[in-house]
Amino acid sequence: MKWCFALFWFAGSLGAAEITVRDIGELRAALGRLADGDTLRIAPGEYPGGHHLSGVAQLTITALDPENPPLFVGGGNAWHFSRCPGLTVTHLRTRGQTGNGFNLDDGGDGENPVEGITLSNLEIREVGPQGNHDGIKGSGLINLTIRDCLVEGWGGQGIDLVGCHRSLITGCRFVGKEGFSASAGVQLKGGCLEIVVENCHFLNAGERPLNLGGSTGLDYFRPRGAKYEAANLIARENVIEGGLCAAAFVGVDGAEFSDNTILFPQRWIFRMLQETTEPGFAPCRNVRVKGNRIVFRRGEIRSDVNIGGGTAPETFVFEENHWFAEDRPEASKPQLPVEEAGGVYGTDPR
Repeated sequence: MKWCFALFWFAGSLGAAEITVRDIGELRAALGRLADGDTLRIAPGEYPGGHHLSGVAQLTITALDPENPPLFVGGGNAWHFSRCPGLTVTHLRTRGQTGNGFNLDDGGDGENPVEGITLSNLEIREVGPQGNHDGIKGSGLINLTIRDCLVEGWGGQGIDLVGCHRSLITGCRFVGKEGFSASAGVQLKGGCLEIVVENCHFLNAGERPLNLGGSTGLDYFRPRGAKYEAANLIARENVIEGGLCAAAFVGVDGAEFSDNTILFPQRWIFRMLQETTEPGFAPCRNVRVKGNRIVFRRGEIRSDVNIGGGTAPETFVFEENHWFAEDRPEASKPQLPVEEAGGVYGTDPR
């Protein structure tokens, strides 16, 4: 086995290598020698977390058997990738990290984002359980794709993106778990721009299942000097069940929230907030809420829309949403900050 492993590395010196590891010793040896373009396949089994890679491009890390992925247990981060453009990570499982499940960043170089990372078919469970600890943490990334991942039980955000641009989160599932603090399912902040969240399912996914915007220290914005927490976001065709609200728009300058299904938020349906109030920052504004199916219980909702100070609710547009108060159908029409065009009230849209 050791002799075969050495042959793999000799062949890899002539070009991109295909490396298979079957235990933690082989994994640690491989991580110390990965080169640009390599593919690392990890055999089934349980491995400790706490792995870090930096400066390797076009790398693929995946399961040897996608039907039986390896499980990484414990550690601060299960995996931390710093400045790894073109990275693909797929068919891995993690559990019980105290920091983040997966952490991906630009190495602190906020002027040069890392491009082309893809995460798919990951299962991330029990991160935290309390405090700002995320399933997936991304900072300073561009053209990021997160596809068909499960996050179950986390302390901070299921996915937390800071200063990421032109990216896609699709087909993912976020499941809150008792004992985990879960402030948000997906959070997009710190200068995030042109990000789509689509076809995802949020089940009791925290205080704000979708937090479109947020609150970020000025030193962490990418690019420096951005005057919005997020801009030009799209959240479409998601299912959002439970949570204190369905979606919070927080210091966002331009967003579309369309064709989503909202089921039984616990306190508000939407929130409009401004948490970053530094001079020159755009107020929360220019959001279109269109074509959504919204089922709630009037006896549970404190108010339909929670509007905080420093926002511009008059710039919001509500169109063709279907509202149904299950316990009081006659009271289905919401109180909105602007008049809705083409809304439907009082019949069950499910």
